[in-house]
Amino acid sequence: MKTLFTAEATSTNGRSGTIKSSDGFLDVTLGNPLEKGIEKRGPNPELLFAGAYSACFNGALRNAAKKLGSTLESSTVRALVSLVEDDQGGYRLEVELHTQLPGIERTKAQHIMDEAHKTCPYSKALRGDTTVKLVVD
Repeated sequence: MKTLFTAEATSTNGRSGTIKSSDGFLDVTLGNPLEKGIEKRGPNPELLFAGAYSACFNGALRNAAKKLGSTLESSTVRALVSLVEDDQGGYRLEVELHTQLPGIERTKAQHIMDEAHKTCPYSKALRGDTTVKLVVD
């Protein structure tokens, strides 16, 4: 394996704190939907993850389409990331990825999504513990 790059970020004070990247591009005060008074102070970790996953999956979609002989003029991925409490008192994520691929027939779009899900690094990282539902809109 070859490392292409490494991103570095540091959080302080957990879900109600801050996140800063070493390169200065990210400097975020978090909001926490579970804590009254700061729920709307800023994005929460799941929102940041949803944005990152949707961007990564969109790139994987474009690669999968090309591999399968299709050209995407445009593509949209909407990620819904839910924080859920499990039966053991712990927490996990549930994800839905909704994709729009204008000009691509629905069955082919689903095939492209399935192939992208096999190669997307975020999808791979979640395999085994997180349910990821793929939906063609």
